[in-house]
Order: sequence, then C-alpha cells, then structure tokens
Amino acid sequence: MKKVGVALLGLGVVGGGTYTILRDKHDYIAENEGIDIEIRCVLEKNLDRARELGVDPAIVTTDIERVLGDPDIAVVAEFFGGIEPARTFLIRSLEAGKSIVTANKEMFSKHWHELEAAAQKGGGGLYFEASCAGGIPIIRTLTDGMQGNAVTSIKGIVNGTTNYILSRMSDEGVDYAACLKDAQALGYAEADPTADVEGFDAMYKNSILSSLAYKRRVPVDMIYREGISHIAVEDINYGKELGYTLKLLAVSKCQGGKVEARVHPAFLPAGHPLSGVKGSFNAVFVHGDSVDDIMLYGRGAGALPTGSAIVSDIVFAAGKCAHRRFPWELGSEPDASAFASDFSSRYYIRLMVSDEEGTLSRIAGVFGNNGVSLASVVQKEAESSEVAVIFVTHETRESVIKKALAEIGQLSGVDKVAALIRVEE
Repeated sequence: MKKVGVALLGLGVVGGGTYTILRDKHDYIAENEGIDIEIRCVLEKNLDRARELGVDPAIVTTDIERVLGDPDIAVVAEFFGGIEPARTFLIRSLEAGKSIVTANKEMFSKHWHELEAAAQKGGGGLYFEASCAGGIPIIRTLTDGMQGNAVTSIKGIVNGTTNYILSRMSDEGVDYAACLKDAQALGYAEADPTADVEGFDAMYKNSILSSLAYKRRVPVDMIYREGISHIAVEDINYGKELGYTLKLLAVSKCQGGKVEARVHPAFLPAGHPLSGVKGSFNAVFVHGDSVDDIMLYGRGAGALPTGSAIVSDIVFAAGKCAHRRFPWELGSEPDASAFASDFSSRYYIRLMVSDEEGTLSRIAGVFGNNGVSLASVVQKEAESSEVAVIFVTHETRESVIKKALAEIGQLSGVDKVAALIRVEE
C-alpha cells in the first residue's frame, strides 16, 4: 500500500473539517483507494484549537521549515485564506517538490501563473477543487470529465452567502439589510461581507472556472463585477410577476474566439434549473458542444463539504505519478482584445416617473432612437404622484442600454432610473 505524508497549514473551519475527515476516514480511504495517508505536520499557532480536534501535539508547529524539510511530506494542504503567507508557503512547497491543495480562490486566481511555474520547476502538482463551489466537483468535471468537449458557456451560483440572502428576500419579502444581518448571525457572511455581497468571491471563482473551461488565462481584471447590495425587494417581486427568479450569477461565454466573463445579479426564467437553487447551496450549469448541458449542485461551503473536496484532492494527488500542467498560465499577460467588454443581454429596467401625460412616449422614443427593442412594458398602479414603470428589453448591448438610460434619466417626467438588472435565459 502506498504511504503518503501530508501537511496541513492551518486548522480553521475548513482545515479542521479536513483533519476530521482524514482521521475518521483513514481506514476507509486506505481500503478503497490503496493509499495510507499520514498527517505528518500541522502548521498552527492556536494550540487550543489543535487540542480541541485531538491533534497529536508532537506534529503541531509554527515553523514552515519543518514542512519544507520533511522529505516524507508529499502533499501540502493550505487553509489560511488571503494572499500572504499562503502564496509564499505554497510556492516554496512546490519548489521543494511537493504537491499543493488549496481552497484559496483569491490567492489562486491572482497567482496561478506563479504557482504553475513553481510546480513545473519542482515537479509537484496543483489541486484546487475546493476553490470553486465548495464540495461540488466542478474542477474535476472540467479537467477530467469533458475532454471530448469544447466548453462554450458557464453559468453558476457560486456564492452561498448571496444565494441565501436573495432566497430569503424572494421567499419571505425580507429586505437586504435584515437578510445580511441574519446571514452574519448564521455564519454564512463575515463581519465585513464585502467579498461576498459585492461579487469579489464569485469573480475569483469565475476566473478559475473560465480559465479551465476555455484553456486560456482569464484574469480577474477582465471580469465585469457587480454585487447585490443595491437590490430591492420590490424588484425581486416585480420579477416574480414576470416569471423570473433573481440570482447572483457568475457567467462566462466563449464565442468567436473571444471570452466574455461577468458577475452580477440576473433574472432567470422560473423554470431554469438554476432558479430552484435555494439557500446557501451552489450550482454550476455548463454547456459543452458534445455533451450539451450539465449541472452540478450541492453545498458550496462549510467545514465538511469543503473538507470533502480537499480530501478528494489529497487522495487524487497522492495517486498521481505525473501531474496535470496548465501551460496557458505561463508566459505574457493575455491580450485585452481577446476579451469581450461590451456584452449583450436582455434587461429588466424599473423607472420611477411622474404620473403625467406624454412621459411614456418620450421614454419609448429614446429606446427606439437607440435601437432598443422592448419585449414588455408594465405600469404599476400609482400609489402617489410617482409611478413605477417596468421594461424588459430584447437582447441589446451593454453600452447601448447604458447610453439610453443616461438619456432617459434627463427626460422631463422621469424621476430616476431605480433598477437595471440583466436577464439571462
């Protein structure tokens, strides 16, 4: 039986979950995979946390050199989060010939090229299943399950915090601020929720998934990003009346040799498979030119679901004699012309207008002059001198809709452009 030494860098929520799985499933993994996994070192300064988990004090250290200098450690799993010291420790581990496993989507998406260079130098491998969508095996699906496909699009709910908030707002009519507070109380959202609610977390994941899908580097700064903090309950409700469900989506497409990648709230038809994904669950919808549509669904966060993906990577790495390489991550920075910045979509628009004659015709005139075709117009019943008017457009370009709305916002009788939400099919 193959014996493999492992080091764990950190014993936080996911690190603790990983340790628990490796401990409790040791014999199960050995029997079914033929691999005897030995945790040889744990880098952790919180000794109380180590004792709480039952970690042998003899393997606990705060010195990374102990990890790097142990020739029997073949796999290093990192749980720090953030950029440093995770980046430095993992690069040094790779240069020492060890494979790495990480769930650190920010660090990985920004420094994948450096990690790949170090991996090629040292001979180890990069494993990052847990970086996108928690326990869902989306990375392995793209790398090892779709070799006969050119992937043409990805749509994903890849952030459990925002999905929980939007699900509550939709199902219970609770406003954003109250839902965020509850998400923080439940541990779904951090005290500073910016990474989740403003779309940064989903942007990092979109970068990783799109790079894998299209076999080219898709940097985070080429991804359009918009969060959910501006979303109002009334727009979710108006969307439901029109047959839509609101989700924060990570979307990417590869068409005509150009990649389009974006993260933003979007209305989906109520019958779309992603529309039924509730609470903190994640799901990723992938289109391949041979397999057509597939969807993976499951828990996107948590100690054991994410630990499950980490352990899968550890076992997978331990069984490999040669590791997968990602050559597109090396070389010069990608050419901006290879990315579509002015994407096309349908749009939901809510205007607040004065209840006066001629306002709607002036608005329709601006849309028409800009070549924006309207699929539906709904005027809500006036509760004051101000009326909500809802428009859903046919497909048009982002630059066109922004220009039209800038002109509409200057019209007499238009009080404000209250909402602009993209509509995906």
